Amino acid sequence: MADEKKGRHSQIVFDIDFNENDIPTNIRWQSKDGDNEETRDCKTMMVAMWDPNERNTLRMDLWTDEMQIDEMHIHFLQTLMTTAESYQKATGNPFVVDEMKKFCEQIAEKTKEWEQQQTDQQDQQGGQQQEGGQENVH
Repeated sequence: MADEKKGRHSQIVFDIDFNENDIPTNIRWQSKDGDNEETRDCKTMMVAMWDPNERNTLRMDLWTDEMQIDEMHIHFLQTLMTTAESYQKATGNPFVVDEMKKFCEQIAEKTKEWEQQQTDQQDQQGGQQQEGGQENVH
């Protein structure tokens, strides 16, 4: 625990329920920092940690069985952009945000085209989508 004279201490807690297939069914998180200390629900989390001994990034990417594909597209692209902003802030690299924005715009456009192809194929096959016209991420 941090010495109170030298700084502060913070804690973030994740509480995750899994089904029999080890797929998350509920993800909740709580932070002791800030104005809101309530436990909050979320559908996905992406956590990356640097291990200085192994010189390797450890990742934990989880999403619930209720996460919609369109939500995952938004979440993923927003995560890429905020990661680029953090990278620029940490390193001073002046090019990363503009380049990542261009990349994300390209990915968004290609994803839109891919989704249209998927919809067209389903229409041709007479496929049924889940209630609400949305598909879950599997």
